[in-house]
Order: sequence, then C-alpha cells, then structure tokens
Amino acid sequence: MSKYILSIDQSTQGTKALLFDGRGALICRADRPHRQIVDDRGWVEHDPEEILRNTVQVAKDAVEKAGIDKADLAALGLSNQRETSVAWDRATGKPVYNAIVWQCARGAAICEALAAQGCGEAVRQKTGIPLSPYFPAAKLAWIMQNVGGVAERAKRGEICVGTIDSWLVYHLTGGGRHQTDYSNASRTQLFNINTLAWDDALLRLFGIDPSCMPAVTDSDGDFGMTDFMGWLDRPIPIRAALGDSHGALFGQGCLKPGMTKATYGTGSSIMMNIGERPVFSDSGVVTSLAWKIGGVVNYVLEGNINYTGAVITWLKDDLKLIDSPAETEALARAANPGDRCYLVPAFSGLGAPYWDSDARAAIVGMSRTTGKNEVVRAALDCIAYQITDIVRAMGESAGTALDELRVDGGPTRNAYLMQFQSDLLGIPVRIPDSEELSGIGAAYAAGLACGLYDESVFGVLKRTSYAPDMAEDARNEKYAGWRAAVRRVRG
Repeated sequence: MSKYILSIDQSTQGTKALLFDGRGALICRADRPHRQIVDDRGWVEHDPEEILRNTVQVAKDAVEKAGIDKADLAALGLSNQRETSVAWDRATGKPVYNAIVWQCARGAAICEALAAQGCGEAVRQKTGIPLSPYFPAAKLAWIMQNVGGVAERAKRGEICVGTIDSWLVYHLTGGGRHQTDYSNASRTQLFNINTLAWDDALLRLFGIDPSCMPAVTDSDGDFGMTDFMGWLDRPIPIRAALGDSHGALFGQGCLKPGMTKATYGTGSSIMMNIGERPVFSDSGVVTSLAWKIGGVVNYVLEGNINYTGAVITWLKDDLKLIDSPAETEALARAANPGDRCYLVPAFSGLGAPYWDSDARAAIVGMSRTTGKNEVVRAALDCIAYQITDIVRAMGESAGTALDELRVDGGPTRNAYLMQFQSDLLGIPVRIPDSEELSGIGAAYAAGLACGLYDESVFGVLKRTSYAPDMAEDARNEKYAGWRAAVRRVRG
C-alpha cells in the first residue's frame, strides 16, 4: 500500500524535496540551490531549466536518503515561490527567457504608464492588489514587449506563461497539463478574485494573449500524473499546488477567519485568513485567495516584504560582517542598548504597507556608538519592524485584534528576533517544531486529497511560544523611531 507523500517546495534560493509518512510526519529532506542571476541594474532572474532539473534530482535524493521504496509514493504536492514568472514554447517546452524573479522591479515603467492612464484603482478592485512590478502581470508584459517575436508567437497560441508551479506541472506531466491553482492565480494581477477567472480586460491591459494562460484548478485538485521524467516505474498523481505562503498558512492550520501567520524567508509574507468573502483594505495590505480546497474558496489579507532574511544574506555576502546567520543572535545581544540606529532595507523599494518603488535603503540615526554589533542588531530588528507594520495594518482592515502570530521559516531559529517580534506586537509568537511549513502545507493538502490523511494531521506539529516582555512605553518609543526612519528614506 502506498504510504508516503512527496512534497516539492520550490523557493527563491533553492528546491527542497520533503517526504512525509502516513501520519503526516516529516521524515526526510533533500535540497539543492540554484543560481541567483543579478545584473548591474539589480534585475533578478533564475534559470527555469535548472530549477526543473533540481526538482527531479531532489526527489531522487530524498527517496534514496530515506531508504524507502519509490513505489510507495502515494502522491505529490507542490509549493512554489509565487510571483516569479516564466514564458515558454508550448511545443518544445523551452523557456523563451529566464524566469523573472518576484524581487525584480523591471516592470516598474509598465506599471507607471498604466497608473498614469488611471488604471490603478480598477486593477486593485478586480485583483485585490495594487499596480506593482512585484506581480507577474508586469513581468510577463515586459517579456512580451522586450523578447523578440514572443508577442507574435503568443497570438498564434505558441506560448505558455505562468508561475513556477505551472512550469513544473507542465514538465512533470510531459507537457500534458498547463495548470495553476487559485492561490497562485490570485497573485498574478491578471485574475479577477471576484469572478474567480482570468480577466480579459486585464490581459488586454498588459498585452498578454488569453491563450497563454494556464487553466485554474482547485488547490487540492487534479494536476495530472508524473513519473518524474522517467524516474518512477509507476506515475503518481499531483494532488496539490499552493503558493509557498499559502502552503505555510495551510500547514500552520490557519483555517479559520482571523488566524494569521508570518513566513520568514528571503522575503516575508504575512497572511490573515478572512474567510469566504473578500475584504478590501486601504491600509496597504492586499486581498488574495488563500486557496480553493474542498471546493471552498477562502480569502486572505496579505502583506509582502522584499527583504527580511535577505538582509542577513546582505550582512554576510556583501558587508562581510558575519560568516553565518547563526552569529547574528549573539552579536545583537552584545549591541549597545542605548544605540538608536535603524536599518530600513529598501534595496529595491518598499513593499507592503508602503508600496514605494522609489524608496532606497539607509541606516538612519547612527552615532559614535554605532558599530558592527549595532548594525547587525538593526538588521534583525528591521525584520520585526516590517512585520509589525503589516500585522497592524491587517488588524485595522479586518477590524480584529490578533491573539497570536504563528511563524515559520529559517530566521525563526533566532531567539533574539522572535522575542523582539513578540515584544513589538504585544502578543505571543508561536513557532512549530519544523520550519518547512510551505512544503508541509502542500503535503497535507495532497495527503488529504488522496485520502491518506484526515484532519488529525494538523495536530502533528508541536509549538513553542515567546511571550511579550517589554514595557508599553518602550515598545511605542522603538516603533515610533522606526516609522520616523521609514519616512526619511521615502523623502
């Protein structure tokens, strides 16, 4: 009897394969990094063919490492970096250009031109998200406008476009399925979250032919069969696809309105489940779909941050202040408590709740006491400050106060950061005993869909908590300093 779920978590920095047993417990992980292709303009790309090769390889690696029989795999679930966008030849499956990564702002001029035409509010009302180069619509429009012959070929039905999930589904099914799920579709800025369909007017606005778009499937739906390009003797069904942040929300068990999670990765996504009806915010957070699972659509409020874990990478790779992210906790604790410097990491503008593409990074408030320890602490603190910005905006929009924040991702291992996050928010921060929540969510959805799991699977994770331990006046003073620093970089 088949008894394992394989989950692929395709993220910004690399690709992971996760194996789960019949109870839903994670038993093995294998991962491979891929190149970050960054030019002197700050444009960021990935090689989609490298990602596909790594996806197949990590599946093999995980099964071999776990020592299980590959014939015992029951189903596959996928989670993916969401807004990263790919266009490829429908017949050959070859990409027409590198994948344009979610961090890349090359579509800014396209968005500015549409905003000047007065299109911004109509786009937001249909999609729940503001005009921004962050989302795939502008990235795909850039490909149509700048990669020779692609727009003409698209009109002839020769081009497929999509996010990384649809690229992987297409190739894992041998070109048999061009599909995405509701969570990923809702982040493209081309999907109408009110009608739950691709929007013809938006496609025309961005110059994308409707024939290019993938079919939209329930997040726990049928995405075809895969033998992992000949590796498996018996193909298995792909039974879930979720954007990584949506997968984390599902894996965290945030299934009821008001439940909120924050994923700390290269960037961060904060999501609040708001139930079966959309709530549109004027506070800088966006409205998206959580998923369509069990035939029911749930909506979320969400805020995205470009640089959270990436700030630590900047400390290590560019400033050479640390050799490993693990060093940051001790350095932050050793910092001068009287130093008041703030790092605002607007390296490629500010995301939610500011949506300011022109803002640029700065260290604000340096004094003679500011040294290595203080800069490292400011880098950790800015992660918590940015997440606090979004949680406050969500509470205002939804008209509810949070009881707790569920968190996941590598930086949650940093006890200084987690305590500071709890102190700033004034609520408990709860951390599961696994950091692989995106892949866990995809695995749970696939396992539930194929009948291997039931609802008890959500009790597998165990959690630890940080409780707030900062006086209210100290919290308010620190947060006011952060807001003042943000105003400085926004001019």
